[in-house]
Amino acid sequence: MKRINANFDQRVALHAAEIPWQPSPIAGVERRMLDRLGDEVARATTIVRYAPNSQFSPHVHTGGEELLVIDGVFQDEYGDFHVGSYIRNPPESKHSPGSESVCTI
Repeated sequence: MKRINANFDQRVALHAAEIPWQPSPIAGVERRMLDRLGDEVARATTIVRYAPNSQFSPHVHTGGEELLVIDGVFQDEYGDFHVGSYIRNPPESKHSPGSESVCTI
């Protein structure tokens, strides 16, 4: 099981630019992992960058999901979400996130 800053009893201070981008299982999608407890399905806080026309396959978030669009336009079957948009998907929700342009969440 992958553990990155997973102990919530300890203070952590990071700067995103110092964390390397890591490829996700989907081509064109990279991540900067800030916090993670688990493997691919995990409790995680992550910066995600989508290349143009990249998209995750449909998947379920058993524990729910929160995201904030910090660059570009994030898209899923619920719409297009521009910079500053906050989305919270409830536990057991399903979607296919991606971006036609470039997007960072």
